[in-house]
Amino acid sequence: MSLLSDFINLDLSDTTEKIIAEYIWIGGSGLDMRSKARTLNEDISDPEKLPKWSYDGSSTGQAPGEDSEVILCPQAVFRDPFRRGKNILVMCDAYTSSGEPIPSNTRYNAAKIFSHPDVVAEEPWYGIEQEYTLLKKEVKWPFGWPSGGYPGPQGPYYCGVGADKAYGREIVDAHYKACLYAGINISGINAEVMPAQWEFQVGPVVGISAGDEVWVARYILERITEIAGAVLTFDPKPVQGDWNGAGAHTNYSTKSMRSEGGYEVIKEAIEKLGSKHKEHIVAYGEGNERRLTGRHETADINSFSWAVANRGVSVRVGRETEKASKGYFEDRRPASNMDPYIVTSMIAETTILCQQ
Repeated sequence: MSLLSDFINLDLSDTTEKIIAEYIWIGGSGLDMRSKARTLNEDISDPEKLPKWSYDGSSTGQAPGEDSEVILCPQAVFRDPFRRGKNILVMCDAYTSSGEPIPSNTRYNAAKIFSHPDVVAEEPWYGIEQEYTLLKKEVKWPFGWPSGGYPGPQGPYYCGVGADKAYGREIVDAHYKACLYAGINISGINAEVMPAQWEFQVGPVVGISAGDEVWVARYILERITEIAGAVLTFDPKPVQGDWNGAGAHTNYSTKSMRSEGGYEVIKEAIEKLGSKHKEHIVAYGEGNERRLTGRHETADINSFSWAVANRGVSVRVGRETEKASKGYFEDRRPASNMDPYIVTSMIAETTILCQQ
């Protein structure tokens, strides 16, 4: 294994100008991530200068066998924390050979919303709190839990310290540093309420970049759990019973909300979100009804509510925002398996482009 590690960690910069680019895309389920690597003759950091590529869409549930070629278009570039050096990770979206976005390409529509002049003028900022759960590889049971059994009740695990409270910290810290290396705006991590459940935060990030960075952060986490022999799940309720679910709380502000008098703009935006509650819930993640029960720091999925400092509502406004009369709010409804392209663009469309 030592010799294998030596080869994996080879520094190519002294021997070749070539670099390795890992092209990443979203598979047919809308949540599975796929990737493959290619050699480039030079160091390229501009996604528009990177070559397009193709893959077999019939093997990912995204194209029929008789017309299986799907085209990858590079959209964002990050440093590769696995190969390091000048090697890169490339976030792509997918198109048919005729140039049409495939049905699972949610980035395409999000980019149209974020390029609207009214949205551009408002500079929408996002901070996404991505929760996830670590599972044992062999039995798909939470990491550190007794096999077929349960740990003690919730209480000591949130931001907990100690071998009997924090399960999988080495994975979490490895992911944290790898994201910083990659150039992702990861702003923090913490252990969550259910043991073996963790959270990382991405943001503040503007517009479409929020979706790109969350997807690449998820990819890096998937790779790290692969190395660690753990299984990563974004299921919004991985364990039934008196255990917290997993969400992707989405913090949001616009230029008007961050300016003097922004609190009134925030309240107007929340009212718009409330008027389209059902449409948002449908798009906020599969299986979210198992999580949004009105218990375990959630609001009931069938009703919309908001309040200051209350974590049992659909939308929470922070005390500091209320005090400053400007700032941001938190949409607590998105599930951990939500598509960040859909959620971020939908919030912008509803709050900026839609009229009451």
